[in-house]
Amino acid sequence: MKKIVIGLAFMAVLILAPSMIAQAKTQAKIPNGVTIGSVDVSGMTHDEAYAAVSSYMDTLSSANITLKGARDEDVVTVTAADLGLTWTNTDVVESALNIGKEGNVVQRYKQLKDVANGGVALDLEYAFDDTMIMDVFAGKCDTFNVAEVDYGLTRENGTFSVVDGNTGYELNQTASIELLQNYITDGWDGSDFDIALSVDVTEPKGSAEELAKVGDVLGTYSTSYKTSGAARSGNISNGCKLASGITLYPGDEFSMLENITPFTEANGYFLAGSYLQGQVVESFGGGICQVSTTLYNAVLRAELEVTERYNHSMIVNYVDPSEDAAIAENGGKNFKFKNNTDYPIYIDGYTTSSKTITFTIYGVETRQAGRVVSYESEVLETTVPTTDTFVLDSSQPVGYVKVTQSAHNGIKAQLWKIVTVDGKEESREVVNSSTYTMVPRIVAVGTAGADENVLAQINAAIATGSYDQVVATSNSMAAVIAAQSQQIDPATGLPIDPATGLPATTDPSVATPDAAASQQTDTTGSEAQSADGTTG
Repeated sequence: MKKIVIGLAFMAVLILAPSMIAQAKTQAKIPNGVTIGSVDVSGMTHDEAYAAVSSYMDTLSSANITLKGARDEDVVTVTAADLGLTWTNTDVVESALNIGKEGNVVQRYKQLKDVANGGVALDLEYAFDDTMIMDVFAGKCDTFNVAEVDYGLTRENGTFSVVDGNTGYELNQTASIELLQNYITDGWDGSDFDIALSVDVTEPKGSAEELAKVGDVLGTYSTSYKTSGAARSGNISNGCKLASGITLYPGDEFSMLENITPFTEANGYFLAGSYLQGQVVESFGGGICQVSTTLYNAVLRAELEVTERYNHSMIVNYVDPSEDAAIAENGGKNFKFKNNTDYPIYIDGYTTSSKTITFTIYGVETRQAGRVVSYESEVLETTVPTTDTFVLDSSQPVGYVKVTQSAHNGIKAQLWKIVTVDGKEESREVVNSSTYTMVPRIVAVGTAGADENVLAQINAAIATGSYDQVVATSNSMAAVIAAQSQQIDPATGLPIDPATGLPATTDPSVATPDAAASQQTDTTGSEAQSADGTTG
């Protein structure tokens, strides 16, 4: 019986021990003379001390913090709460409670003696919330950021004017967050404070004095687009404006695509012919390659450094072979060049009512007098298409034969740069080598209304490769279909006119032309003056 009672008592102790320990901890008090931060927690329980420090943190959260940018006007005041102020060492209350209660007897005695002699001050550790800081930067300090603008030029009525630049400022968020965090962890007393944030400063390129030297024509070139329709002409005019009025400093690189894209209606472009996989298709910006080609030739004559250039997949008719510069927004083709001179240069482009586009490169002429640069296209090999490509078109009736794309010769060519001094040739070098694909004429052949026999006849004609044979067979089959579809008047034996429902007249002076004979064959080729895969 005694053993049972002892066992029950032991179990009761085990059950009650945790609650007794917790109660003892709750009732335990911090020794006198202990402070946490600026809060005197002498004689407080754990919960009382935690509440007191939390209340103190609320007071600190109302502290005003003035954030300063690089300029005098870049000033914003926020509270510590706006930046997410917190105390990170909440276990400091536990440390205060354990003073004189941890370690061996000697250590406990020393701790209590220190408290009695001069008190024990425990530090509060602060931190801001990085995410909240960035929210403040984005919402209240966005005006601290100012885009850098280089000094530039404009040219109107033959006169240059300097456009002033401005210094660029960009808030360095990572460095600024570090400044704020370091400030409050390095002895901050909770008072208001000002802090200069980290701002990256970029000075503008150039000066009015430097740009005043620009005025010499380094290179100029013009091409004509007189045969272009309204849409293609509009694209050339729009692209010319977007690629014009640009100042490049020494070492700067010009990218055609960066300046004239996107090829969209919203950006001023129209649907016009362009090259795509050996065919002429409609796309926004069709004709824009004449802009890049014209600028390319001006750049060559200015002897600037061409860093990227591609020829078209098929020959174009507005410059000689190897003198073109194709671009393709989605086809990996761009035209780029660098200002390899020691002075700024200015790109000036314009179009005229007579449909001529001109680009001129202005700068400071340093080349010797009497030195002339010219370029010569040399065709190395020509491949002439000998066959047509026939495409069956089920949307057009039998008898319809139309050239939808003209043939293009295959050409291998190279461009020579020739330098003469005082009329005497000094040097000759190859600038580029270009290969243009041979593309046969594409002919659409109507098949709507054809039965198996008619279709077989048309395919047999196509198999001969003869355009004339295809035309003759298509017209013949159209006549057969027309004859088969006519109704005969049993009384007269004449075909019935579908328009009147009466027998057709036999008077030759008013006879209706044969349906097949009236089918006109369109052999007009397409104008192909556009870029590979996009717009040229």
